[in-house]
Amino acid sequence: MTDKSKSLFTDFPDISTQEWEELIVKDLKGADYDKKLVWKTLEGINVKPYYRAEHISNIEFTKSFPTDFPYVRGNKKCDNEWKICEDIYVVDYNQANQKALNALDKGASGINFILTDKNVTKENLSTLLNNICLIETNIDFSGAISIQNLCKDLQHFDFLSGAINLDSLGILTIKGNFCKDEKAAFDDVEYSIKNSGKLKAFAVNAVNFHNAGASATQELAFGLSMAVEYLNKLTDKGLSVDDISSKMKFVVGIGSNYFMEIAKVRAARLLWAKIIEAYNPKNSISNQLYIHAITSEWNKTSYDPYVNMLRTTTESMSAVIGGVEILTVTPFDITFQESDTFSERIARNTQIILKEESNMNKIIDPSAGSYYIENLTQAIANEALKLFVEIEDKGGYLQAFKDGFIQLSIKEMAQKRDMNIAMRSEIILGTNQYPNPLEKISNTVTKTKKPNVPESLIAEPIRIYRGAEAFEKIRLQTERAAKTPRVFMFTFGNLAMRKARAMFSSNFFGCAGYEIIDNLGFKTIEEGIKAAKESQAEIIVICSSDEEYPEIVPQIAEVLHTKILVVAGYPKEHIENFKKTGVTNFIHLKSNLLETLQDFNQIIGIT
Repeated sequence: MTDKSKSLFTDFPDISTQEWEELIVKDLKGADYDKKLVWKTLEGINVKPYYRAEHISNIEFTKSFPTDFPYVRGNKKCDNEWKICEDIYVVDYNQANQKALNALDKGASGINFILTDKNVTKENLSTLLNNICLIETNIDFSGAISIQNLCKDLQHFDFLSGAINLDSLGILTIKGNFCKDEKAAFDDVEYSIKNSGKLKAFAVNAVNFHNAGASATQELAFGLSMAVEYLNKLTDKGLSVDDISSKMKFVVGIGSNYFMEIAKVRAARLLWAKIIEAYNPKNSISNQLYIHAITSEWNKTSYDPYVNMLRTTTESMSAVIGGVEILTVTPFDITFQESDTFSERIARNTQIILKEESNMNKIIDPSAGSYYIENLTQAIANEALKLFVEIEDKGGYLQAFKDGFIQLSIKEMAQKRDMNIAMRSEIILGTNQYPNPLEKISNTVTKTKKPNVPESLIAEPIRIYRGAEAFEKIRLQTERAAKTPRVFMFTFGNLAMRKARAMFSSNFFGCAGYEIIDNLGFKTIEEGIKAAKESQAEIIVICSSDEEYPEIVPQIAEVLHTKILVVAGYPKEHIENFKKTGVTNFIHLKSNLLETLQDFNQIIGIT
């Protein structure tokens, strides 16, 4: 008879961390542990190859429950419900209302009306909100806002809940100046807090930093510093910390770094709770951070846009698992055209699937107890706090922004990320890796929208852009050229090497939209030269093994010297000899893809 009291795993002895480490070092066979196994993130975090229970034993918040200080595990006690928000630009009030009703009928539970007219009236709002169930629907107002008029007119609508996305510091951040003078800008926020009823009165748009290429820790540090700037300015006006915090919405961007984004949302709540604690609030709800997440625009692409659907799916999961209150999924085609009914439906249904099929609205903080995510949450909070303190030491967000510290920090991070994309250590699928060579978008793509910059600047605005833009520019140049360049794969010799290097080269030049002429392999050099001439290709890529290159490269160069010759690989012992034959182009894993393709476009005459 089986002894049920016997533990299931008694046959497996406990293994200490030291024993695991010794085994790992042995398996590495002298290779550097940190270089091989430790992930050094852009956030300045060294992620271990594994985590164990002992790694969370000293993390205090792991002992807390949902709705317990410091709210890492969320503000929700019974479920993980969130509002499915959809953006609607308001040009015609009746059309915007009909679009909102349609979205709500098909599963949305929140609408963000982006106003284009500052002179909105009570009658306009009545048309806009007609037949919308205000008790159940989250209504946000963004865009052109005259705060006094809007607050006055909204008082006529009972049960209205949601937010006025007024963000004076956000306007300064992306435009380089306030819409009004500095005092009037903060007066507007004060007025909104006092007169916005049940609505959140203002927003802190940390998402702008995200879409400018900032890291997760920078996004949190700069966003929380903005929030504290509001706290300090508004408490000086006589408002209490409880009045301010309870009326604030924190808006974050969610990228495709899945676990990092989950941890970022959790770390945001942790840091805000600690910050507010220093202000001695009377109401514990003031320690809770109300988070609206928006899927990233920085990583979205105009080429292979359906991949954007996959990106927003994982981003949505990160936001939901992190425990946000509201989520906006941007349509997959937003980078190159006005979103249509299909893309809006897909964006909406992404969230509905997470609720109705995956039941992610049922479980609160499902990542709690994960050794990895708990450690990542703590690490992000620690790094963001360091940067936050540095900003405060410089006089706070407003002073640091006027001095250029914020902009310089983001520029440096964006440059690192741009270089990673150029070197393909950060992959944007369909753009710098595995492009769709048959895709053409020049007839539909539009330029990235940029904010109107005031004539008078008090500081340099941050640059909102997408990581794929530089590659898309090259490919659009190719599309619009009189003739698409052809790239001929001169495959010869060692079967494995020629196939691997031809595949690498096809992918490499495909990122510029060039026409690729691949070949199975030539039996003789003469046969390959004949085919290369007949192809009328501008670029000939020699694909073989390093051992065979010294013999075949000079032969090919002697006959095809009028073509642009490229060697796939970098046989460093023979580079100088090859250059003497006129072969000066080499593509390999360490090539800067972006600069190399820009050079080829220039050589060919594509601008």
